[in-house]
Amino acid sequence: MENQTIPPPVELKNPLVVSHKLLMGPGPSNACPRVLQALSQPVLGHMHTELFQIMDDIKIGMRYLFQTRSNLTLALSSSGHSGMEAVICNLLEPADKMLILIGGIWGERASDMAKRHGVQVEILKKELNRPVSLIEIDSAVSRFRPKLLFVVQGESSTGIYQDVEGIGEITRRYNCLLAVDTVASLGSVPLYMDLWNIDVVYTGCQKIIGVPPGLTPISFNERAQKVIFNRKTPIQSYYLDMTLLGQQWNCFSKDLSRVYHHTTCANLLYGLREGIAILVEEQLENTIKRHQTCAQRLYRGLEKLGLEFYVEEEHHRLPSVTTVNVPKDVDWKNVLAYAMKNYRMEISGGLGPTAGKVFRIGIMGYNATPENIDGTLQVLKEALEYSRNHSKL
Repeated sequence: MENQTIPPPVELKNPLVVSHKLLMGPGPSNACPRVLQALSQPVLGHMHTELFQIMDDIKIGMRYLFQTRSNLTLALSSSGHSGMEAVICNLLEPADKMLILIGGIWGERASDMAKRHGVQVEILKKELNRPVSLIEIDSAVSRFRPKLLFVVQGESSTGIYQDVEGIGEITRRYNCLLAVDTVASLGSVPLYMDLWNIDVVYTGCQKIIGVPPGLTPISFNERAQKVIFNRKTPIQSYYLDMTLLGQQWNCFSKDLSRVYHHTTCANLLYGLREGIAILVEEQLENTIKRHQTCAQRLYRGLEKLGLEFYVEEEHHRLPSVTTVNVPKDVDWKNVLAYAMKNYRMEISGGLGPTAGKVFRIGIMGYNATPENIDGTLQVLKEALEYSRNHSKL
């Protein structure tokens, strides 16, 4: 070891200490003790029979949460962005046309990704605090005739809720695929993949499912699978190739054979299974009701504080992420810093088109309780008063 010139870092001699914070931003959310306990279970090999059973449980659980019978339902070993890219690289080929409803940064990200894959992108966009109507969607699909329509059901950057019921009927009429991003919305609003003729859905595990980020549940129906298996060109991403991932997750075969694709993280799969199990026990309709009830409690409290909503009409607001305008006499950075320093509470600022303009308050999973809502409102009240007294604006 004579050539070793870099000494052992003294920083790593200190024990790891992570303080608890209440995450009331747009995600990730806090994990409940059951999930944390599941994550601490012994590591299994990625081709062990016991892990395959856990993967099968996850498939069944996600079919329930997505409300689908699709066989190609699994979890990608990556963050929510991978769901977006998996949709694009599996369903679209170079020069194909994609229509994107843009209601914030995630529609913009989808546009960026699609262009990198050589896809022709068309955009349907209006005021960022208003959803797009079915009439406007029908008109755009009729005009552009895309192969795929991409919709974000819950835009966490703007807090807008885009109702997707009825869009599937439009896309079927024009022989167009429908992909829906439910990363921030699943579990806070209704979603019926099969009933609403949605061809592909994905979500994030770190939001309402309440599991640390790193896995992305996704489902492709038979209509989407036909497009995947009848491509003229190879899927450009090996890592996100659903024909290969579907084999590792045993989505296509009735026997128990598995084909190795990549090394899955057993412990994250434990956590995801437990997070899904908790929602199954609560039952999906009760989970949605809990989040919407908490959102109502938050709305009334924010009104008492004299704050104005970025999304004015209540039925257009995403229950899991509420955006309120930053008052002109307040420094938004002071507010966030006060909440974190004094209460170890995360309240977020804007993102993308709303950066510096709004506060974003998340109501997600384990954190969606009346006590947390009341506590957040009290901290926000104090933080606003502090900022007004110390702001240089």
